[in-house]
Amino acid sequence: MTHLVQHLYNAALWCAQPLLRRKLARRAQAEPLYGEAVAERFGHYTQVVESQSELVWVHAVSLGETRAAEVLIQALRQTLPGMRLLLTHGTATGRAEGARLLQAGDVQVWQPWDTPAAVQLFLSHFKPRVGVLIETEVWPNLVLQSQQRGVPLVLANARMSAQSSRKALRWPSLTRPVFQALRAVWPQTQADAERLQALGARQVSIMGNIKFDAQPDAAQCAQGQAWRTARKRPVAMLASSREGEEDDWLQAVLAHGPCAPQVQWLIVPRHPQRVDAVQALLLAQGWHVSRRSQWGQEGPPAEVPLITPMVWLGDSLGEMALYYSLADVALLGGSFAPLGGQNLIEAAACACPVIMGPHTFNFGQAADLALNAGAAMRTSDMAQAVTQMGALLSDAAQLERRSGQAQAFAKAHQGAALRTAQAVAQLLR
Repeated sequence: MTHLVQHLYNAALWCAQPLLRRKLARRAQAEPLYGEAVAERFGHYTQVVESQSELVWVHAVSLGETRAAEVLIQALRQTLPGMRLLLTHGTATGRAEGARLLQAGDVQVWQPWDTPAAVQLFLSHFKPRVGVLIETEVWPNLVLQSQQRGVPLVLANARMSAQSSRKALRWPSLTRPVFQALRAVWPQTQADAERLQALGARQVSIMGNIKFDAQPDAAQCAQGQAWRTARKRPVAMLASSREGEEDDWLQAVLAHGPCAPQVQWLIVPRHPQRVDAVQALLLAQGWHVSRRSQWGQEGPPAEVPLITPMVWLGDSLGEMALYYSLADVALLGGSFAPLGGQNLIEAAACACPVIMGPHTFNFGQAADLALNAGAAMRTSDMAQAVTQMGALLSDAAQLERRSGQAQAFAKAHQGAALRTAQAVAQLLR
């Protein structure tokens, strides 16, 4: 970065610190974890690292990145016996998920706010041997100061959409020096590689998508399949839905789609803090709601005749394998609004075919591969997707075929986690 641009960037982040504190306080009202260990975000830590000589830092900002990091961390432990993990996050869902991945001697903290002071304190306290940023998390001070301190910092499972690339290219004096300072960039696809190189990335090697290596929880899959088998009606799922998509879904179902008693609908919002709002929307329409947290080990409520339909509402964290195994087919959330879509690989690994909307730029290649493999179908809007879902659920032979194609697709693209772990080990050597 030029000195002027760097000064302006740092000044803006310094001035934004009070706003960040207020934002965290507001979010903590719905998600208390945002109110914990706030000092870590500004470079103040109490954790003691047992062995900094083998400390590998992995940054997974949110829930999706943390789930991708899980399989990479497993591969790193196999490739680097004795390593200690420093795991950082930016969101409460990411930190809650990441807590499951820790072993004795590991450390988990919040990502430092990208001011020079906070980043300096972070690097001075932990002294990581190497840093691995997952997917898109490139912060100027974090990258540049890591380079200055001799900490090799890599961007793994990297992706760069055309939209994000255009935005970044508007500020070349800010972005180019930062991408050049990364020790290596390991993109998911050729298209990602070309966009990242245009931004200044060097030492670019395509590794594939780590998310293909994630194995769904076997117990959850078995439970979901058992509950689905016990139902007379097929289960249709709106998976990882984002704000506004439930309204579109509701209108489409009322106007065009399959409804009770033909189909049992399951909605799993992407963000758990929105579950109450989704329930309120359904209740306002006179629908019955049964939440996952009310089921226990017995599963969803028994099928009984109702004048108005009942919707199952997924309100738990870490159970997407259960939900995808419970569903016969899923509508892919985030793809019906211009938000880039959610991770369809997770559904495919559970043998659940998906129907996507037009917006899948966050998982562009995976979406195209899934289409070609028969694991997914694309529609222009929610109304068409609901209609397509009804047609698929009425065709048992096609549904079974697509379920098998989804599982085969997920297995065919594995191996990126091990390749990435071996590349990290090579950097350390």
